[in-house]
Amino acid sequence: MRIFFTGGSGKAGKHVAPYLAEQGHQVTNADLVPLSHPAVADLRVDLTDAGETYSALAGLATFDELDLPAKPTYDAVVHFAAVPAILLRPDAATYAANVLSTYNVLEAATRLGVRKIVFASSETTYAVCFAQGERRPLYVPVDEDHPTVPEDSYAMSKVANEVTARSFQARTGADVYGLRINNVIEPHEYAENFPAFLADPSLRRRNIFAYIDVRDLGQMVQRCLEVDGLGYEVFNVANADMSVAATTQAIQARFYEGVDVRRDMGRDETFYAIDKARELVGFAPRHSWRDVLADPR
Repeated sequence: MRIFFTGGSGKAGKHVAPYLAEQGHQVTNADLVPLSHPAVADLRVDLTDAGETYSALAGLATFDELDLPAKPTYDAVVHFAAVPAILLRPDAATYAANVLSTYNVLEAATRLGVRKIVFASSETTYAVCFAQGERRPLYVPVDEDHPTVPEDSYAMSKVANEVTARSFQARTGADVYGLRINNVIEPHEYAENFPAFLADPSLRRRNIFAYIDVRDLGQMVQRCLEVDGLGYEVFNVANADMSVAATTQAIQARFYEGVDVRRDMGRDETFYAIDKARELVGFAPRHSWRDVLADPR
């Protein structure tokens, strides 16, 4: 596929864009800063500018494409670009940038006939991660039917983007898949950060004790590109186990007393349910902190 990848220079994108290139795709990174990866073309684009966004999606990616008999079109868009959290820019600026850039990408892509769009939503939509004070899920495991009524600007922007994406899908009939991505972990972060998580599981309560290895996130994007015909769908994206050493039952007893438990759960099963991604697109996470660190139990 010829893929227009936004935000390929960010924490997740700098791994996922090259991963897709390794799978044989031609990937263009549309970002404000270059990725500078030999397998990925860089194009500096301000996605909050509708004209720049449309022009980038309608244009060439590399000089080599000048030798083709006709200008190629993009087969898919993977939209990861965003202000990635609260407290990086003022709340209003975070919301405005995320919502406007997503609208521009979706409008340009669908008007240009792109039939597969995968966009990054967030775990924060479930209103736990960036909540003021203590906040627990309404039930566990948290699946895609859990209410999404967040109170922070970043998560609000992600919920708005999901509504926008669903509307563009209804208008065009394209496949538009949203990924409610949990806390992205790079391979080096296991040794750096996880010893603290294993010692004190309370550090992970805002992430619903979950995580997603960036390599498995790449696999999820690849599976979404390969599976056609789902229309509009959102998927939780996390690894199969938790980011802490305590058992699922111990976490439930300590942190989720009184929270509705919808089904029996495995000993180390994530509270951030990935059943839907497994069933509909064949997501099969392969990586774990246990590959790097000894389980202290």
